[in-house]
Amino acid sequence: FEELPKWRLMRQEVVHPAAAGAVLAFVPMAPRLAPLATGVLLTLATLYVRLNGEESEPSEGMALGAVTGAASALVPLLVAGEGLRLLSSNILAGAVAGFGVTLASNYVSMPVRQILIDLLAAAGASAAAVAPHFGERWFNLRPEAIAIGITTAIPLFLILTTFVQWRFVKRELAEEASLGVIDASDARTAAHPLRRFFRSGWNDAAAHREFVRLATKIALRKRQQRSRSDNLARIYQLEIIHLRRRMQEMQQLDTASANERATHDGDLPSDTIAR
Repeated sequence: FEELPKWRLMRQEVVHPAAAGAVLAFVPMAPRLAPLATGVLLTLATLYVRLNGEESEPSEGMALGAVTGAASALVPLLVAGEGLRLLSSNILAGAVAGFGVTLASNYVSMPVRQILIDLLAAAGASAAAVAPHFGERWFNLRPEAIAIGITTAIPLFLILTTFVQWRFVKRELAEEASLGVIDASDARTAAHPLRRFFRSGWNDAAAHREFVRLATKIALRKRQQRSRSDNLARIYQLEIIHLRRRMQEMQQLDTASANERATHDGDLPSDTIAR
């Protein structure tokens, strides 16, 4: 469970989908087959990224899928001179594919069912790819309006899911507080969709952001662990133990830093991120 560097994850989100976009740009095909090819290729690209990256919630997979779709539109935009319809189609198809693939990998333990959901994700992505075309044809929507609507709806959906996930994150972190892993006040702050963005009494704002990220990851891993087989669940438990230790170290360092700053009248910096 070595953490994947963010730049490497983003490179996978851009380079591999761009290669898929090159296939869409240079391989001749009937116009009716283009949405199907877009859905299948973006599902494969998203699946590759998911298998080589960190596990996340379906909403995060949708966001990464949208990035995948946007990257896949770069080559056709440059080569074929395609417009906003292509960009809207690929972003929407990538978002649907990312959501479905992440849902399958996180909450379905049987490989056969995972493959079935991946196929449904490819079908949904293909349908999403043709949606902007029907929006123009049936509702007389301009390509600019469709593109703005899609790029606005996806972030709003992510914000909505953050509030929807508040309940389960709060429950999981409350259990961590009851076990004595973290303070109850830190558990409530890390779970809150808005309060987590503030320092909340920590000396180092960057350290608190890292603490919140670890706390959210623990909640996610505990939720995923329940849908895994016994052998895999034990591996997840090892990662949870490792994350708990890192969080405890960060709390101890922050407390020591606060005492040191009080002793020296606050003149010393406080770097509490565990190395």
